[in-house]
Amino acid sequence: MSDWTDLIQAATTHDPLSGAINTPIQLSSTFHQASFETFGHFDYARSGNPTREAGEAAIAKLEHGTQGFLFSTGMAAISSVLFTLSAGDHLVVSKHVYGGTFRVLEDILPRWGITHTFVDFSDVAAVAAAITPATKALYIETPSNPVLQITDIAAIVALAKQHQVLTIADNTFMSPFFQKPLDLGVDIVVHSATKFLAGHSDILAGAVVVKDQQLAERIYFIQNAVGATLGVLDTWLLLRGIKTLGVRLAQSSQSALAIAQHLAQHPKITRVLYPGLATHPGHVIHAKQATSGGAVLSFDVGSQANAKKVVAALKIPVFSVSLGAVESIVSYPPKMSHAELDEAGLAASGITPGLLRFSVGLEDVADLIADLDHALAQIEAARGEKR
Repeated sequence: MSDWTDLIQAATTHDPLSGAINTPIQLSSTFHQASFETFGHFDYARSGNPTREAGEAAIAKLEHGTQGFLFSTGMAAISSVLFTLSAGDHLVVSKHVYGGTFRVLEDILPRWGITHTFVDFSDVAAVAAAITPATKALYIETPSNPVLQITDIAAIVALAKQHQVLTIADNTFMSPFFQKPLDLGVDIVVHSATKFLAGHSDILAGAVVVKDQQLAERIYFIQNAVGATLGVLDTWLLLRGIKTLGVRLAQSSQSALAIAQHLAQHPKITRVLYPGLATHPGHVIHAKQATSGGAVLSFDVGSQANAKKVVAALKIPVFSVSLGAVESIVSYPPKMSHAELDEAGLAASGITPGLLRFSVGLEDVADLIADLDHALAQIEAARGEKR
């Protein structure tokens, strides 16, 4: 079946008792056990709940995995995967990783003796050079947040298999509708399901999907032990959001490409970062492993002062953190998603003072472009080489 059909099939599970086409919301923290000797499939909701199980099965199907796990937030999902590591273990991580992941890697895991090395994952040789005998996993984020750097997933997977280490891929920006890392050999896929999967800025959620049963058991142990699971009401909303993922992303990504093409020619923009543009670094690789450039782009207006003027002048997009919603959202990464990084860290990650991230929603693209043009007219001509 096509991905469009899978979205509906995966998120629509008929209630065997009533025939209801929407997943029942099982508001119960505990479950009656009919036998003193043998417990049933469900006992305590932290360990498993029928509603959450339906959501986990859905995300597993969409990612072509065998088992999925839902968490209270995207960072709970990412952290739970990282918590499967032990003292003395080492990770090689994309230097363009999301700021929240950076925080866990820098400020929490080292206290437990888990170390990491940040590397430019567009340079496979540099990734290979960073692998040590203690390395247990390579951590991919592609496209990365917010500079949309592209990692060659197949090349990193081949390297990981050569060194017998795991691969973890953050697939938040593409979603399984546009990119399926497990099909390319990745071992673990993580999502901030808050974003495109849910799609309406109304819940927080995280997801993990694997194919290997031993990996599934390790992640389930952490999920159950730590307990940062997704509540049943939020699971129900996530399932509802998944049903419209295809139509939402098809429209938003089409608009994002049109906006990126427009901004690439704008005299007050110093650079546009969008994988769907032929000029984007890694465009050819991205086109081989994903079916769209996605619905997020970033553009540079030359300075923090200019960025402030643009944000103040925009009328349609929300100025906020997060992305992947039906409404367009503009954010300022140096003070939002990557506020954890100091000036040197921002520069090393390619996050310049004038960089704005734009998550394109479902508004009319002509209205969005007109709004951007009006906002950009409020600043002085941006300086710097156009590219």
